[in-house]
Amino acid sequence: MKIAVIGTGYVGLVQSVCLAELGNEVVGIDIDEAKIASLNDGQSPIYEPGLGELLTRNLRERRLRFTANMADGIGQARVVFIAVGTPSLPDGRADLRAVESAAHAIGKALSENGTGTSPVIVNKSTVPIGTGNLVERIVGGYAGTDCTVVSNPEFFREGSAIADFLKPDRIIIGTDDTGGASDTLKAIYEPLKAPIFVTDLKTAELIKYASNTLLATEISFINSIAQLADAVGADVTQVAEGMKLDKRIGQHAFLEAGIGYGGSCFPKDVQALIRMAHDAGIHFEILEAADDVNVMQRQLIVTKLLSALPSLEGKTIGIWGLAFKPKTDDVREAPALSIIPALQERGALIQAFDPVAQSQAQKHLEGIKYCETAYDAVDGADALMILTRWDEFREPDFDRLKQLMVTPIIVDGRNIYNPTTMRNHGFTYLSIGRASVLAPAIVPTEVIA
Repeated sequence: MKIAVIGTGYVGLVQSVCLAELGNEVVGIDIDEAKIASLNDGQSPIYEPGLGELLTRNLRERRLRFTANMADGIGQARVVFIAVGTPSLPDGRADLRAVESAAHAIGKALSENGTGTSPVIVNKSTVPIGTGNLVERIVGGYAGTDCTVVSNPEFFREGSAIADFLKPDRIIIGTDDTGGASDTLKAIYEPLKAPIFVTDLKTAELIKYASNTLLATEISFINSIAQLADAVGADVTQVAEGMKLDKRIGQHAFLEAGIGYGGSCFPKDVQALIRMAHDAGIHFEILEAADDVNVMQRQLIVTKLLSALPSLEGKTIGIWGLAFKPKTDDVREAPALSIIPALQERGALIQAFDPVAQSQAQKHLEGIKYCETAYDAVDGADALMILTRWDEFREPDFDRLKQLMVTPIIVDGRNIYNPTTMRNHGFTYLSIGRASVLAPAIVPTEVIA
């Protein structure tokens, strides 16, 4: 099938490459001509495991190409996906300017081509309820065009997006069309042999927000439990494992306590759904609380560090992890972006390491020494803070680590290590929702369990 994908960001590029991998003829479209040239040379602008290999192969086998020309890109496409960014506006609402611009460009190109009818247009971007109808109005406003819009929300997880596309839990198709739009989408996804759920346009748009915000709420819920565990002396990791044994909760529940959620989806989707509810006259208190807890967790880890180092003035703090999660270079809404400035405001000197996200972090964080290895980041450090759960950090040489540090203090925002192991190696170890471990020579002024 001939397919066009507007947008070559995270979602658009993954969608383009994977659709080509299924055997379709795919054209990726973007207004950034330098980016287009780089993509046609096989250079991915983002880090995502497996993406570069698929990009190169499908370019070589001529199932995939990229262009900055909308009319050329749409060409004879039977389906056009809109996969542009919808970042948060200051009030929390989703910014739809890129979606609207794409819709206008589609309408103009179709009108100038004189085709009379448009391909099936698919909103892949996460968009507020009613955006599909907006796109229909925009495209349909151009002379000689009509329009069928489908909502087909993405559920890619950064770090495993290729697998999520090729082996999805489900495929959501939302349309108010009584013709063959849903059948066209089903034909595209049929090779995946995944459950397909067809519903109306607005319901599909809401399914995306409901799914993401529930997962965000689970994270904030277990972080609230972690705060209680701190206060009463329980272990939140064991609490979570006990909860997951309930089939109604399940082993895949988002119940890992830490420093909260980040990235390009959860923070903005929580804010957007709060605003949508407000506009509909609904006070979405649960989501507002989830957002508040998420902010609090980032403050909490700074407080934990201060319990071991009451003054950070002139102290060197090693940071492991800058990306919002492992297996990605994405630092959007990463906890590091708020935690590190909070340390710097207290006079701390920061030396940081992340396996892939340092170049992205440099665009947002100043006054930091970026290190070549994890051990370089702790050399001469008064404490180490772990902000991302990279596999590279799971089994370090603790004896070497302790020897490099001025004081053996680790504040673990991801609960990577076993407290008993840390006690045996002589560290002061402060984690989330678990008992503190104190090195014999270090007695914090105020211990936060």
